[in-house]
Amino acid sequence: MKFSRLYLALVFFILYMPIFYLIYYSFNSGGTMHHFESFTLDWYKEVFDDTRLLIIVLHTMIIALLSSSLATIIGVFGAIAIYYAKHRWKQTLLTLNNILIVSPDVIIGASFLILFTIAGIQLGFTSVLLSHIAFSIPIVVLMVLPKLQEMSPTFIDAARDLGANEWNVFTKVVLPYITPGIFAGFFMALTYSLDDFAVTFFVTGNGFSTLSVEIYSLARQGISLSVNALSTLLFLFTLSLVVVYYVMTQRASVKGGQK
Repeated sequence: MKFSRLYLALVFFILYMPIFYLIYYSFNSGGTMHHFESFTLDWYKEVFDDTRLLIIVLHTMIIALLSSSLATIIGVFGAIAIYYAKHRWKQTLLTLNNILIVSPDVIIGASFLILFTIAGIQLGFTSVLLSHIAFSIPIVVLMVLPKLQEMSPTFIDAARDLGANEWNVFTKVVLPYITPGIFAGFFMALTYSLDDFAVTFFVTGNGFSTLSVEIYSLARQGISLSVNALSTLLFLFTLSLVVVYYVMTQRASVKGGQK
């Protein structure tokens, strides 16, 4: 037991130490990541003074919110369709759903690039949005489907016996029960969209970029602690999403226990 805790601590140390190292030097006035001279917020000021970067942040947020919202809607109905499908079709649909998750991002990005080129879709906002929706849908399905499988069929039978139509069954029985899965799918899709680089790199066009691609481009130009500051802000925003999701799930579980 003690060894397992030490091993877990070592894993977390390896995973988070580079992030904390990056955050630490984002406050360095020296301009390098080798020697910390004094505390400063100049690199964060430089990030907020960059109008082009703020536009890219806005693009990233719009893409993330739109793609995760649309993917959540499509994913919920997709999960319901898989749940009610016959056993043979259910396994086939689950396999197809998992293809985008297990496939390498490079292959997915190249596939989308070829598809958009053949379809005549100009690379930019539309291509990035469609790509993010596509790879987010399987994530939502995997979050919602277990909640559907946990739900007892007697709930639906009881609602129908009481005179509820199909719409009432969906809105008053099924939807409230799978709400935690829907929130989980939405936040997971939002996080994936914000952090995605490989797929987005293939489908961005001239004049349009997202934060992940921009950070990569800035890092290739040389060491600048403004990259550290930007990466720190992105990490803190992602962390806040996780905290919000955790609080919402805790409140939902408390309400469920009270009922």
